[in-house]
Amino acid sequence: MKVAVVGATGLVGRVMLQILEERNFNVTELIPVASEKSVGKKVKFHGKEIEVTALAKAVELKPDIALFSAGGTTSLDWAPKFAEKGTYVIDNSSAWRMDPETRLVVPEINAQQLTQEDRIIANPNCSTIQLVMALAPLHKAFKIKRLVISTYQSVSGSGIKAVKQMESERQGEKADMFYQHPIDKNCIPQCDMFADLGYTKEEWKLINETRKILSDPDIKITSTCVRVPVDGGHSESVNIQFEEDYRIEDIYKLLLATPGITVQDNPMIGEYPMPLNAKGKDDVFVGRVRRDFSQKHGLNMWIVSDNLRKGAATNAVQIAEYVAEKLLG
Repeated sequence: MKVAVVGATGLVGRVMLQILEERNFNVTELIPVASEKSVGKKVKFHGKEIEVTALAKAVELKPDIALFSAGGTTSLDWAPKFAEKGTYVIDNSSAWRMDPETRLVVPEINAQQLTQEDRIIANPNCSTIQLVMALAPLHKAFKIKRLVISTYQSVSGSGIKAVKQMESERQGEKADMFYQHPIDKNCIPQCDMFADLGYTKEEWKLINETRKILSDPDIKITSTCVRVPVDGGHSESVNIQFEEDYRIEDIYKLLLATPGITVQDNPMIGEYPMPLNAKGKDDVFVGRVRRDFSQKHGLNMWIVSDNLRKGAATNAVQIAEYVAEKLLG
């Protein structure tokens, strides 16, 4: 299996390499790819140092699978070129997610929709992935009518420059500002740029991607996304209104039976999901599950996941595993 990782020197790209190793993905030839300024640098994979190559050369090498995490512009320009060579492209940017012809995939939920014609496959936004992992079984059972989502998102979701800003501020050093405000000891109610109706792009991603993955354009959704001084994962407070009534014990039963979900919900002894504990893990952690007594059929829950792993790299590698087994095997 010839595998390219486009953006191999970035935060997510490096985690992709790590997870390919951890999950023993059948890589017979790795092609690490990055921008021109990184060509010639080396990345480690299974104890070997492999030289980074340019995009044009990688296309000609015709990889079976290309994992992209190099930004939307790169994906729009280069994903079709790889696909024309017969490569299955799994793209981590927002470039293809809302394209009506492109599948938006969380393997536990909708990988079975993929066909051999799906040469470009979109990896959802990190905050969306952990959200729908918890919502999908509940939507199937009780049908979601409305969602109110508040996110508390790690600086690592903004990339290495944001992480360095926080680290510099934390050490009392002058920081190169990625955000327009200090992030250490602060919360910034803005993730990504502002767009329509006063919502940020991140907030619209949560709304639109959730509807697409759950195959239900009628779910009413509103969201607020906040950047917090954490580097281990994203947290979400989610208020759900179902069409049908439920029993709390049935909610737990569905969550406990869902692969990739870990329930941590014993608040009387301080057991609930936290990004500090989610860091480095692939599961989505759910807790603080309780009835919303202020509305009919309402439910509250708290969802946490490592945004670089299940929120990005792990989900992409899981898609690659499905492609390798079902479409290439």
